[in-house]
Amino acid sequence: MMLLPNILTLSRILAVPLLVALLWPADADRAWSLGYLLAFGLYCLMGITDYFDGYLARAQGTVSKLGIFLDPIADKIMVGAVILILCANRNIQGAHIIAALVILLREIAVSGLREFLAGLRISVPVSRLAKWKTALQLVSLGALILAGGLPHIAFIQMFGLVTLWAAAIITLVTGWDYLRAGLKHMTA
Repeated sequence: MMLLPNILTLSRILAVPLLVALLWPADADRAWSLGYLLAFGLYCLMGITDYFDGYLARAQGTVSKLGIFLDPIADKIMVGAVILILCANRNIQGAHIIAALVILLREIAVSGLREFLAGLRISVPVSRLAKWKTALQLVSLGALILAGGLPHIAFIQMFGLVTLWAAAIITLVTGWDYLRAGLKHMTA
C-alpha cells in the first residue's frame, strides 16, 4: 500500500476535489482566471504523477495489485470530473458536449466490461491506441483548462476542442475494440 507508485496514484485521486474547487465557480467576467491557471498547474502535476506512478512501479519492480486497480480508476475520476466541470462552466458547450459524452460513456462501458471479464478471470490489456487516446484526452482537457485561465487567447480553446474531438474518435475505436473482445466471452 505505501509504495511510492501507489502514493502517487492516491494523491491523484485526493487532488480531484481541489482541482474541481479551483475550477468552480468560474469567473467569466475576467480577462484571466487565477483559479483556472492554478487548476492548470495542478492538472499538469497530476498528469506527471500519472506517468511516474507506472514508470516507477515497473522500474522498481513494485507493480502491485492495488496499483493495477487504482491507476485506471484515478484516470477516470480525474477525466470525468474535469469534463463535468468544464461542461458546467460552459468551457465545453454546444455540439462539443457530444465529444465529451462519448469519452465519458466509453470510460463507464469499458470499466463495466473489465469488471465483468474480471469475474470470468479474463484480462483485457490496454492497447497502444488506448494509451494514445488517454494522452490525447489529457492534453485536450489541459488545453481547455488553460483556455479558461487565458480566455483572450482563442487558439488554446480551439486546440482543446479539436483534440477533444480527436480523442472522442479514438475513444470510439478503442471502445469498439474492447467491446468486440468482450463479446467473445459474453456469448460463449
